[in-house]
Amino acid sequence: MKPKIAVSIGDLNGIGIEIALKAHAQISKICKPIYCINKQMLEASCKELKVDIPKDFKTFNTKGEFNIKPGLVSKKSGKYSYDSFMDAIKLADKKEVDAICTLPINKEAWNKAKISYKGHTEVLRDYFGKNAIMMLGCKKMFVGLFTEHIPLKKVPKKITEDDLTIFLVDFQKSVKSNKIGVLGLNPHASDNGVLGDEEIQIFKAIKNANKILDKKIFIGPLVPDIAFSPMSRKNYTYFVAMYHDQGLGPLKALYFDESINVSLNLPIIRTSVDHGTAFNIAYKNEKVNLKSYINAIKEAISLSNSK
Repeated sequence: MKPKIAVSIGDLNGIGIEIALKAHAQISKICKPIYCINKQMLEASCKELKVDIPKDFKTFNTKGEFNIKPGLVSKKSGKYSYDSFMDAIKLADKKEVDAICTLPINKEAWNKAKISYKGHTEVLRDYFGKNAIMMLGCKKMFVGLFTEHIPLKKVPKKITEDDLTIFLVDFQKSVKSNKIGVLGLNPHASDNGVLGDEEIQIFKAIKNANKILDKKIFIGPLVPDIAFSPMSRKNYTYFVAMYHDQGLGPLKALYFDESINVSLNLPIIRTSVDHGTAFNIAYKNEKVNLKSYINAIKEAISLSNSK
């Protein structure tokens, strides 16, 4: 039986709905997608794109209606993308679907709509009261983020032995890898304290996590500027980065088109595309890359089958 996947439609002023429509024929062969969008907004999107609604395009009635303004940051489109996401979460929480896959939202639009969260993962963390972990990547390389959407100056204070120990253990239990590279924070991983002392906390957390798991799973702190070198990537598939751009800069340089986002350590399965709303090409019927979305759907299916 094909798994049911709830798809939150993302910001309707962006490229998400076009991706959903163009990929529908392909993904409906491997799952039963349920798109969180109402009839009025779907018809308006298709009219703007000058395409027909696929006959088997099953929707969940996410309430709300507004005028689509391609490429613009809008309070109303931000609110609708949030409501679509919440509907998908509730469908998964009630076990009416096997997993959810999210199309891109715009953080500025959420802010305009007075939504206090900066992204999907923070919503999931709050909704389920669990320490959701953000991991991005593809089969060639995955990166778990210890800190996410916070200013860079706040990162060092967040790196504590206890918090990082818990994160590492939860991360390993989710990905079940026997070898995970953990990056240091400072250049040269601080050169034994010459350039900072955060690596002391990282080293202690690695030691604690390996003791808890009764196996030498975590290696590090790795020197950040060589952690993603070709030789290093031969040794590791999974990495833990201390902050957002430390991990995602190299990942997107290497695997931008095929990477996905996976939320770990939750009672539901959630995957996502690893790209933004692409406002610059929204509704222009230009060639769009579907690889990240299709990979995200496939990962959601794989995770639901392995439960």
